[in-house]
Amino acid sequence: METLIPFDYATLRVVWWGLLGLLLIAFAVMDGFDLGIAALLPVVARTDAERRVVINVVGPVWEGNQVWLITAGAGVFAAWPLLYAASFSGFYLAMMLVLIALIVRPVGFKYRSKMEGTRWRNTWDLVLCASGVVAALVFGVAMGNLIVGVPFGFDSNTLRPEYHGHFYQLFSPFALLAGVLSVVMLIMHGAVVLAWRTEGAVAARARQAGRIAAVLTAALFAAGGFWVASGLDGHVVVSATNTLAASDPALKEVSVQAGAWMANFEKWPLAWIAPALGVGGALIVALLLSVRVNWLTFIVSALAVAGVILTVGLALFPFLMPSSTAPRFGLTIWDASSSHLTLWIMLLAVAFFLPIITIYTAWVYRVMRGKVTTESISGTPNSY
Repeated sequence: METLIPFDYATLRVVWWGLLGLLLIAFAVMDGFDLGIAALLPVVARTDAERRVVINVVGPVWEGNQVWLITAGAGVFAAWPLLYAASFSGFYLAMMLVLIALIVRPVGFKYRSKMEGTRWRNTWDLVLCASGVVAALVFGVAMGNLIVGVPFGFDSNTLRPEYHGHFYQLFSPFALLAGVLSVVMLIMHGAVVLAWRTEGAVAARARQAGRIAAVLTAALFAAGGFWVASGLDGHVVVSATNTLAASDPALKEVSVQAGAWMANFEKWPLAWIAPALGVGGALIVALLLSVRVNWLTFIVSALAVAGVILTVGLALFPFLMPSSTAPRFGLTIWDASSSHLTLWIMLLAVAFFLPIITIYTAWVYRVMRGKVTTESISGTPNSY
């Protein structure tokens, strides 16, 4: 059967590494602005009418946007089973925190307008805001932990993941920097969408908040880059790598070296495009929010978000999840994937379903296009 597969094992592993990055970027761009708008709710909306406008910007689309997170999770489960097992073991409590935030969010959307009481609605608005901040923060902290390394290993005989850390260890200084970066980056992205889809005072406040968040995004991302380049420990595979072998993370030797995460940028000069997009894109967003070219601002904001995620992926390559306590067990794309046949079958499934999801998403946004105003939602039974 494998002789009929047109791509060798190594190629499919790289393809699935790219697909994982694509799905994470799609989630950050599409569902990220939902989280950013939720975090901005008390900042840009002062009255109940304004809060309803803000919530109705994302209310009709947040469920579809969250499909990208589900798709990314399914991709990790199918293509990178060892990564799935080790990450869920290590980030179990953090993921539970994210799940709680993502579970209470739809409850807030559905319930906040079911009663007229001010206290009732303000409580659910606070829940929506907290869910956006917490989810964005934990996602960023998780990315930061990938760079500093996760304290895990494997049983050499059974490849059963063994986590050696504690919940509070996930919140190291660098990981917290990454978490705050994630929050302000998604606030920037959410503010761009609000400035595009709303009018009047809400749009003006969103533009002001977006400019501040964009500058902070560029500053924090640059600070993180200098931190990594100035001596943060990175990992390097020092043994020979058989990119066609069956997955077994115990069959390599890894060296921990200061500044090693910069090696790929020296090896591939074009990789510098990613951090340039992250810093430059955020600064351009700050300028574009002032000139009010909404569609262009959204595209540049999406590119900035993509640049930040790509920078992390390119710095870590070929690692998916380095280990801080047992470096040789750190997972790479060469030793954490499913079988050759599984990767090929899943690639065919992605080639079929991904265009359908993309086309459906585009159709939904076309139907829901236009400004959301107090007048457009008044008397509408399906509004929030």
